[in-house]
Amino acid sequence: MRVPNSVVLPVGTHVDCCQEQEVAEKTHDIMARITAMLAERKSNLTHFIDNLESSEEPKFYMDQWERLKEMESCTLTILNLVAVNCTDHRDIQKLETTILEHVKNEELFPEVVRVLPPIYRQVEAAIVDIAQSEEMADHGMMDLQYLLSKLSQRKHLASLGRELLQDILRYLHRIGLVVWYEEIKHLESTVFLQPTFLITMFKVSVGIRTIYSVEPKL
Repeated sequence: MRVPNSVVLPVGTHVDCCQEQEVAEKTHDIMARITAMLAERKSNLTHFIDNLESSEEPKFYMDQWERLKEMESCTLTILNLVAVNCTDHRDIQKLETTILEHVKNEELFPEVVRVLPPIYRQVEAAIVDIAQSEEMADHGMMDLQYLLSKLSQRKHLASLGRELLQDILRYLHRIGLVVWYEEIKHLESTVFLQPTFLITMFKVSVGIRTIYSVEPKL
């Protein structure tokens, strides 16, 4: 919800534990819940923005207002849910085929038809090499300036500048190879070379919050 023009493909698993009618009902229910969640988010953002704009001293809340407006501008495309039986290899292939079909959709991913300068591929390959190297920490976090220095040590990237690197990182962020929150002040100088680590951390934090939010039934 914080990445501009995000595309999300919901995937429902454990189809083998449900009857065919149940799968259809659950799919409809999940999509309805997602739609309601997005509508609630939009309503909440509008409410918060209106409150800030109608406050007695709106200039004191300019930073908050800008962050909320930025979040409001982030569009989110939700694709139709794909239900799969993870124990059936044919379903896994069906999911793979569906993903590839969506990725090739130029309306969803205009970057697919973008002709990139050779240096984009060179930097991409170098970043993958760095991320997979033994010296890379498990968290995959790296300071932007340090990343630039590491890349510049490579002969064919010696002339790479910070501004060009930032353009390339924006592209790599959009295709999901790295994560770079340049719009967040405290994270703008940090590049996550291993997005899977972030996913794991999010899962852990959400799991912990879920555990502590459960109330015992009487």
